[in-house]
Amino acid sequence: MTLALHNTLTRRLEPFQPLAPPRVTLYTCGPTVWNYAHIGNFRTFLFEDLLRRYLEFSGYDVFHIMNLTDVDDRTIKAAAAAGKRLEEHTAPFVEAFFADCDYLRIRKAHVYPRATQSVPAMVRLVQRLLDAGVAYRGEDGSVYFAIAKFPSYGRLSQLDRREIKIGARVASDEYAKDDPRDFALWKRADPIDERVGAAWDAPFGRGRPGWHLECSAMSLDQIGKCCRVETLDIHAGGVDLIFPHHEDEIAQSEAATGQPFARYWLHGEFLKVGGTKMSKRFGNFLTARDLREQSVDAAAVRLLFSQTHYRRALDFSDEALAAAGQGVKRLGEFRDRLVRAGGPATPDGRLAALAARFESDFRAALDDDLNAPRACAALFELVHDGNGALDAGAAGGAVARDALDRAMAVLDVLPTPRAVEPGFAGWVDERIAARDKARGAKDFREADRIRAELKAKGVEIEDTPSGTKWRMV
Repeated sequence: MTLALHNTLTRRLEPFQPLAPPRVTLYTCGPTVWNYAHIGNFRTFLFEDLLRRYLEFSGYDVFHIMNLTDVDDRTIKAAAAAGKRLEEHTAPFVEAFFADCDYLRIRKAHVYPRATQSVPAMVRLVQRLLDAGVAYRGEDGSVYFAIAKFPSYGRLSQLDRREIKIGARVASDEYAKDDPRDFALWKRADPIDERVGAAWDAPFGRGRPGWHLECSAMSLDQIGKCCRVETLDIHAGGVDLIFPHHEDEIAQSEAATGQPFARYWLHGEFLKVGGTKMSKRFGNFLTARDLREQSVDAAAVRLLFSQTHYRRALDFSDEALAAAGQGVKRLGEFRDRLVRAGGPATPDGRLAALAARFESDFRAALDDDLNAPRACAALFELVHDGNGALDAGAAGGAVARDALDRAMAVLDVLPTPRAVEPGFAGWVDERIAARDKARGAKDFREADRIRAELKAKGVEIEDTPSGTKWRMV
């Protein structure tokens, strides 16, 4: 099989064919840094991380752009409420976002353009649209996109064009999902914008960019610099962005360039809690910081999210997260067994056959629209059958370990190694030696006491023919 992806634009599964292989240009809508991102946001970012990793695993040279929205209605309102300048208010949330990405092992994008640092590109795009006659200045001093001048408006969201309110305008970034109107490209500066430092000079009047304009300008600017093209291979985001955000991106980008804006549109479904979408508005959100403070292993979060297809809603619960944590523990224990089994990396034997079958199933699953649940099922089948082979004395652990590690370059769901303080390893070795001495003297009560002492410190031990082995859990 070759990689096939579900394209929201066509509502079909399509073979993936980038414009200039092996290069792939990938744009993913990043966070709006008015507050901390919650794990519902990170469900989308982790689906995009899976996409990025599997593209690279498949041999593509990915150029990944993720924007940071640090000026829009919400950031301005939040900065004003806090009595701060815009940059001062958003800076800690930008820092927190990167810390959360590190915790969740999300690969860094190649560039993170910030809206406030990309205003010249936005001004240029607005001017192109004015020159093309598809934008106009309203009596309020703002610049609007004329939807009636773009006949294909609505094809991404499959909007009925009869519902479009011709000539009606909406200035806010967020507007009703069933109320398409001419949208603001550039908003005339208000006193609140000036107060927080969110206003810039432009030939068409002092103001600030509209949210929808920002992503178009930043993505086109970046792929123009790196690749001299005006079409993205893939644009990804959450399903809530299909309309109006992504619909408006297509309109303003294609009206300016005359080229398709993106060849493939991928959208991830919501994370839910008790059947309700996780959001700050509903007050049912949990942040990545909350999970980190609760000492939740990032691998458990990654595995939990991988066990539901990105195009299906995922219901989050403590029980589901705990079950994923147990799955991560099984994976770690299996890899440890493979390391101990060692042996030459030869393609012969039971473990080698299991590894070959696993890699074939793993690739077939992810080639099928990133079917991570099927890939995870193949992974745990390898664990089950591999443990059986090891119990039967099979050799060739190195082959299976290498296959597992290649898969982990995509899923990355092995346990996070615990940091060992200086001198701790020596203390563990001393306690194990003391336990061995107690066992030799048949003082099994003392041996059990030492095992419990080690366990209390997070040390798990295993007695093997070659001696006692230990690891942090």
